[in-house]
Amino acid sequence: MDDSKSLLNEAYDLCQEGEYILALEYYDLALYKNPKNLLALIDKGVTLQNLGKYRQAIKCYDKALSLDPKNKTALLNKGSALHSLGKYHDAIDCYDAALKIDSKYAMAIAYKGLALGELGLLKQAIKCFNYALRIDKKYDLALSNKAIALQLLKANDKLKLKLQKP
Repeated sequence: MDDSKSLLNEAYDLCQEGEYILALEYYDLALYKNPKNLLALIDKGVTLQNLGKYRQAIKCYDKALSLDPKNKTALLNKGSALHSLGKYHDAIDCYDAALKIDSKYAMAIAYKGLALGELGLLKQAIKCFNYALRIDKKYDLALSNKAIALQLLKANDKLKLKLQKP
């Protein structure tokens, strides 16, 4: 096994143990040896996200995307980080870019549904969850959030009816 693979494996193992700060040191070492290591950039971004360092994570994803603009994983993760910052429209743009690369990317579809839900666009969110479930019938994120969106939609409809009564 080459040195960069062993560094990435060690970093991954550390992340599994919740040792994110130490894992970052391994990612940095791998990137020092090869600044164009796409996997190290993306995984470092994920690790930074796990630490709540979303802006730094986005920088990692942007570096990865400068190397491979059609990397759907980097696009999805960048969207997720933007979502965490409350930048739902920007997140949707990332999910849409990933979906241009792979129109059957169930995770990007479901994440787009989450962002739409945050914007109060519940019917559109439900459409996304339904589409993700057509691709992967057991996708729990889509299943659970579809149920939540349906409940919110029902509650909104009841509220509208109450407000319309004289």
